Amino acid sequence: MTKTAEPAQGDRRATYREVLAEPRFRLLFSTRTVAITADSLRITTFSVLVFEATDSALLSALAFGIGFLPQLFGSLLLGSLADRLPPRALIAGGYALECAAALLLALVRMPIAASLGVVALVALAAPVFSGASSRLVAQCLEGDAYVLGRSLNNIAGSGAQLFGLALGGAVVAVLGPHRALAASAALYLGCALAIRIRLPRLRPGAFGGAPGGGRGDGGAVRASLHGAGLLLRGRAVRRLMLAQWLPPAFVAGAEGLIVAYAGGRHFVPGWYAVLMGCLPVGMLVGDLLVGRLLRPAGRERLVIPLIALMGLPLVGFAAEPGVGVSSCLLLLCGFGFAYGLGLQRPFLDALPQDGQGQGQAFGLLGSGGMTLQGVGPACFGSVAAGIGTGGAIALAGGAAALTAGWILTWHPPTSPAPAPHCSTG
Repeated sequence: MTKTAEPAQGDRRATYREVLAEPRFRLLFSTRTVAITADSLRITTFSVLVFEATDSALLSALAFGIGFLPQLFGSLLLGSLADRLPPRALIAGGYALECAAALLLALVRMPIAASLGVVALVALAAPVFSGASSRLVAQCLEGDAYVLGRSLNNIAGSGAQLFGLALGGAVVAVLGPHRALAASAALYLGCALAIRIRLPRLRPGAFGGAPGGGRGDGGAVRASLHGAGLLLRGRAVRRLMLAQWLPPAFVAGAEGLIVAYAGGRHFVPGWYAVLMGCLPVGMLVGDLLVGRLLRPAGRERLVIPLIALMGLPLVGFAAEPGVGVSSCLLLLCGFGFAYGLGLQRPFLDALPQDGQGQGQAFGLLGSGGMTLQGVGPACFGSVAAGIGTGGAIALAGGAAALTAGWILTWHPPTSPAPAPHCSTG
């Protein structure tokens, strides 16, 4: 068994260099970054394609969000497969499936309902692939190296999302939406090939569960529902999931109102894009500084203040500030997203230490968050009809800040046990 990332025991602070020295993490990190760029390119392009075909803002918005909402159902029904099938095949297969869907949308003229169905079906399977990848990261990195690995993924994810959105507009303008979808398919294909060629195959049993154990007369669905029930019945896991789901969902509800807020305040056309970009910029800076400069115990102590920092600046929108103040408030809100780094060790420690169910837990964590972030804008958009966009954004911020008060009622988390290294053959 070869160690490529030294364990970060106790309160020792790991470094990004140590994390990137682990070859399996480096491969998963780079392919995930490219895949997020492809996701943003595909989502933006598909939304444009639907709007051009229907001239319907509602269907265009549905095309933008259809890839998020089904993920929770996929995690509940299929999540156990993330622990029961070989990770290399799952992750490569996931990217290949995304590639096939993008190609289908690019090359085949389908009814809008059928196109939306294709994207929804792929989203249904997404938690299985992402859960397998997250579990493999947790096995390859120990202690604080694992937390910094999550930090790097967050930083790269925010940057790739911004780049993909910008790339989407440029590629659509130059190539048209169908060729832009084909370009996203090429990116997914590159990720699938990289994983298939470069990720080592795990020895039997090294990833937990027998390969193919999910097959057979509905066994995977029953196992997935049973595993999800066990996870959510566990008080510590349930609390830590909710703590990672709720504040981003409330902020997403506020984010969904930025365009309407800018329009209602008669900002210069295009400023809404600047305001929307402030959140991911704040997230990038927050994850980088909190991940790099603070020790593990310091990050965990800052969970509550950082959640408060997510919510309280949004309360300032009740005064309906101008462009400059709004930008600063959104930057501060984005910085608060770094609170999630302080929950990574406690969450990993709360999962079964024999590795069973970890893939499903990571898939459920991601899919639940995605689903609630899709629901948040609809909820607070409805509220805005009665109290105005500024008031609705402020309400969303207050709800996020209240989550910090709820976490104050918890008992202090225990120190995590080290996770096992990957074994490869």
